[in-house]
Amino acid sequence: MKKTYKIDVDCANCANKMELAASKVIGVANASVNFMLLKMKVEFEDGADEKAVMKEVRKVCRKVDDDAEVYI
Repeated sequence: MKKTYKIDVDCANCANKMELAASKVIGVANASVNFMLLKMKVEFEDGADEKAVMKEVRKVCRKVDDDAEVYI
């Protein structure tokens, strides 16, 4: 399953770091961030709990940049 989430990030470098961090979360098959549109597309692994995975994605993205936000 794929879903798109609105994000808030200040620079393209931080957006790239968010993408890399989100891609490493267990339950995420693929993650991509579009800095210009301020959107993150997440493809979940089969059987993954979307809400639990996104809580972890949000947590790792906040570690990249304290001001970064993923709206779930």
